[in-house]
Amino acid sequence: MPSQDDNVRVPVYLITGFLESGKTTFIRNTARQEYFQIPQKTLVLSTEEGLEAYDDAELLKSRTVSALIESKEELTKETLQGFEDTMHPGRVMLEYNPLWGMADIENLEMPDGWGIIQEIALVDSSTYEVYRNNMKSMFVDMFRNADMVIFNRAKEEMPLSDYRRSIKVVSPACEVVFEDTNGQMLDIFSDKMPYDLDADVIEVEDADFGIFFVDLRDNPDRYDGRIVRFRGKIKKSRAMPSKYFGIGWMAMTCCADDIQFIGYLAESPEARRFSSDTWVTVEAKVEMRHMLAYRGVGPVFKVRTIAPTEAPASELVYFS
Repeated sequence: MPSQDDNVRVPVYLITGFLESGKTTFIRNTARQEYFQIPQKTLVLSTEEGLEAYDDAELLKSRTVSALIESKEELTKETLQGFEDTMHPGRVMLEYNPLWGMADIENLEMPDGWGIIQEIALVDSSTYEVYRNNMKSMFVDMFRNADMVIFNRAKEEMPLSDYRRSIKVVSPACEVVFEDTNGQMLDIFSDKMPYDLDADVIEVEDADFGIFFVDLRDNPDRYDGRIVRFRGKIKKSRAMPSKYFGIGWMAMTCCADDIQFIGYLAESPEARRFSSDTWVTVEAKVEMRHMLAYRGVGPVFKVRTIAPTEAPASELVYFS
């Protein structure tokens, strides 16, 4: 996880992505930006050699140097301490091969004063679906703690809204950016929802709950004060006041071993009537409130009607 320690002396930017995803180009371009300059030296550490190479002379213009860590076994606190002692960096950009394991780097003991402050994942849009379909668990690991995911080489005809949702369900607070083949940012989201946002009552079908869940988190102003109707499973906790419960669905974010409940809080004076895991259909007004369960502001369904219903044939929802 990115460090929250205010005493980090040498901030580490963790840049991940599979081979030829654009990590080197991103680091090279970032290093030369005026806003990124610092008085101390920036150290770029690579864990693989791609087709794109660093130009050491060019890097030196921005007080940046590079080094290669050739094997996973070499990536240790002692190795990093050696760079600290010889190069005295004020900042580190670590270009990391996710095949080495994200948990390993996130949990790696680093030299005193070093700390990961930001994780950025790079994705080649043209190969994303192939990688995602064949390496789902690795992609989920790469995105789970990412602060930003950058899809490069994106084209408007690609299903970019689906790509974004697949990231946001794994890491809801993550910023997702799309860049075209020229490195220009794409503004792609006047998102078309599969339900009528202009209706007096927004009807969310079972198959669309995953999309609704993500869009409500991303665009709360669209829903604040609106009436919605949907089916969901009740989840209760002793930590909640008796009139509150969670309502949502089970979602498979990666594979059969990675199924979790997704949903939001609901409030109803009839909550006591329903036990946990009961399926209900609710019609509710969406209200944005500060709630302890959210550790901040989030949506609460102020229930107008609630009725038990049969469980669906499948209790899983998806996000496209």
